[in-house]
Amino acid sequence: MPPNYWIQKFGHAFRGVWQEVCEDRSFRVHFSMAAAVIVCAALFRVSLIEWCILLACIAIVLTAELFNSALELMAKAITDEHDPRVGAALDIGSAAVLTAVIGASIIGAIIFLRHLGLLLGWWA
Repeated sequence: MPPNYWIQKFGHAFRGVWQEVCEDRSFRVHFSMAAAVIVCAALFRVSLIEWCILLACIAIVLTAELFNSALELMAKAITDEHDPRVGAALDIGSAAVLTAVIGASIIGAIIFLRHLGLLLGWWA
């Protein structure tokens, strides 16, 4: 293994993230929502465990979106013609992102509604 092997691997990974930020509107939306969650978590002063849960949710959603984008790019590289199997694979990739987003949204709502309720005196 050459000495700069890991540096190259990290470089490729960061280039992939940068490509997504620059070229994929869906990723930018998820990335922006992640930033909003981080700001809200800081404002509400969530606990350490809540930080861990929220950051795990963010990582899962962004990872799902990255895999979905990779799948879309691979499908375009394989064929421009309509293939129902490729279409099904793309639909499943989108469903994975949707599942991650729904789960993360429910978890975020539970955490933030609790903090909002405490702040507004809805419950002790």
